Amino acid sequence: MPRDPDPPAVPTFSDVLVAHDRIRRHIHRTPILTSATFDRMVGAELFFKCENFQKAGAFKVRGASNAVFGLTDDRAAKGVATHSSGNHGLSLSYAAGRRGIPAKVVMPRTAPEAKKAAVRGYGAEVIECEPSISSREAALADLVAETGAEFVHPYDDPRVIAGQATCAKEMIEDLGALDIIVAPIGGGGMISGTCLTCSTIAPDTQVIAAEPEAADDAYQSFKSGAIVAYDAPQTIADGLKVPLKELTWHFVSTGVSDVLLASEQEIVDAMRLTWERMKIVIEPSCAVPLAAILKNRDRFAGKRVGVIVTGGNVDLDKLPWL
Repeated sequence: MPRDPDPPAVPTFSDVLVAHDRIRRHIHRTPILTSATFDRMVGAELFFKCENFQKAGAFKVRGASNAVFGLTDDRAAKGVATHSSGNHGLSLSYAAGRRGIPAKVVMPRTAPEAKKAAVRGYGAEVIECEPSISSREAALADLVAETGAEFVHPYDDPRVIAGQATCAKEMIEDLGALDIIVAPIGGGGMISGTCLTCSTIAPDTQVIAAEPEAADDAYQSFKSGAIVAYDAPQTIADGLKVPLKELTWHFVSTGVSDVLLASEQEIVDAMRLTWERMKIVIEPSCAVPLAAILKNRDRFAGKRVGVIVTGGNVDLDKLPWL
């Protein structure tokens, strides 16, 4: 992979503060919604941080913007590149467009067409590959070697994690103390940022990760104490197919209280229920936390629970309940 031989530095909360100042004018401070229906169903107070209303429709704009706007002019002139199943790619494309630099995104050919179209709509080039992590990384390595573009990893990058950490920072600033924050986990960028923020400004808040049963490598890693990586898991939660890396494993292994699983049907049911009851568009990946909460109600009963709704980029021609 196109990466320096030394491991990336672990970001600190000082990096989060710098990131928030850097990206503030390029992102939304997203709203926090509640649902009396879901509160009754769980017996808890649930607070939904709606990153589906974020620029480019996903939380990943935070990390991508921090990386893009933190580049020197010389590095930025060569453009940026990444691999992505969708939301990081379109977020990087958005940020690159705001800075006026080129962006190229390696995407699996099976990625939702809506996400490919969004990447192109922001002015980036899509390079398709086979739907496996190894294919994505190989195509990206060739691309960076050819163009000299700055590789912005979807999650194994301290700049990206510091940017994602601003989501939990806003949540805690707006809501005060929470007992638990739940977010979905794939590669672990959002969870890592959440752990970073909570460990500094809300150390009593538990961070719980939610994952599809069909792509449970983070769960297996958490239980075994070492990274378990799947190459091409099959799940409706297309944004959660990627494995942990060393940097995100650092945060998961030290800051996550538990990893909870949800079946494919439970994910679809939670997604549809959110559309019906909250009247908001969410994608399958960010229905996983609610699915896990509904499955483990006793774990959350009587608690103040933050739920990070990570994105709303859905292929409307392929809704999972149709």
